[in-house]
Amino acid sequence: MRYLSEIAAAWRPLLAATLGMATGMSIIGTVTSAIAPTLVADAGWSKADFAMVGTLGLLTALAMPFIGRLADVLGVKLTALIGIVAMPLAFLAYSLNGGSFGIYLAVFIFQSIVCVTTTATVYTRLVVQHVIHARGLALAIVACGPALFSAVGGPILNEFVEANGWAATYRALAAFVAIAGIVTFLLIPSTGRDHALAVLTPKRRARDDYPEVFREPAFWILFAAMYLCNLPLTLILVQLKMLALDNGVTAEGASIMFTALALGMLLGRFITGVALDRFAPNVVSFFTLGLPGIGLYVLATSYDAPAVVTAAIFSLGFAVGAEGDILAYLVARHFRSGIYSSVLGLLTGVCSMAAASGAMLLSLTLARTGSFNTFLVITGTTVLIGSLLLLMLRRPAQIDVAPEPMPA
Repeated sequence: MRYLSEIAAAWRPLLAATLGMATGMSIIGTVTSAIAPTLVADAGWSKADFAMVGTLGLLTALAMPFIGRLADVLGVKLTALIGIVAMPLAFLAYSLNGGSFGIYLAVFIFQSIVCVTTTATVYTRLVVQHVIHARGLALAIVACGPALFSAVGGPILNEFVEANGWAATYRALAAFVAIAGIVTFLLIPSTGRDHALAVLTPKRRARDDYPEVFREPAFWILFAAMYLCNLPLTLILVQLKMLALDNGVTAEGASIMFTALALGMLLGRFITGVALDRFAPNVVSFFTLGLPGIGLYVLATSYDAPAVVTAAIFSLGFAVGAEGDILAYLVARHFRSGIYSSVLGLLTGVCSMAAASGAMLLSLTLARTGSFNTFLVITGTTVLIGSLLLLMLRRPAQIDVAPEPMPA
């Protein structure tokens, strides 16, 4: 079967991308969640002060366009190498902070800027370079890397930090990501712009490529759609338990909501990935990213039956899982591979800015109303508008006709 045989033929770059994502910057949320309680308690930091660290994530949004451009110019292998070297150094530095909040902030800033070279903006380029007909499924496989780490590594990290403390846990993580990084680097094929000649003499300059990007209507459609669809992201990833409790779910029942969210994310990745390969991508994108709009409206109503709330949260998780596939797939579909990461970096930055905007909107509406309902209605509307915009995407001229050859 041609569809699956293409996946098998590209096993090396797909394994490299999956392992790189599973041990790169995308795992920081899981790592911080496991270590932070012990670190904050031992160091005597204020929980409010530590919570403010999350706002520095905006630095990642600002760095993404530059990282994307770097991947287009240097290639995946050399760009990823920056983060592969920096990640274990960052974890080692965390372990040596001695309880200093200032040192922790400095390391966090370094990690937020430098280590994003190990994110989807860089690694999904391997999928675009080597897979054409099964690209949606391949992107879904790669996107499952961080989820697999969270499912397997999360419990292990929790037990390890309880038994050995936060400093020892950071040191163990430094060793782990260093070994995984070496394996990932060796697996990445050296093709295209990874050659030294291409590094020294890139084919096009930024002042040539970015006007091409900004002239393309698809970029502005994706820009607006991704911003509108990502406004409720902070609610989904940070405030889910409080939202569930606000809808009458018990503390025990909240754990079921997290399971529904995780299951929705996993199914969203694979179902959307296969659907993108088989049906009109703009229609698939509309339905999958528009789904949480209905879920957000339902959560704003008085229908608080556990089954209804669970279904609504499942829809939110489904869209979060689907979005990674959709954005990477649509960028590859509408832009040539030579500027793929530059475009994806810009749009990933838009998603991060939208999440930050949503956090500010949520804070404002909670302060004024004391309820999630206003935020749910507003973002439910923006999600539906954003998903409708994706229907405006038209079938582009053929951009990539064949994957890059695998090295001998």
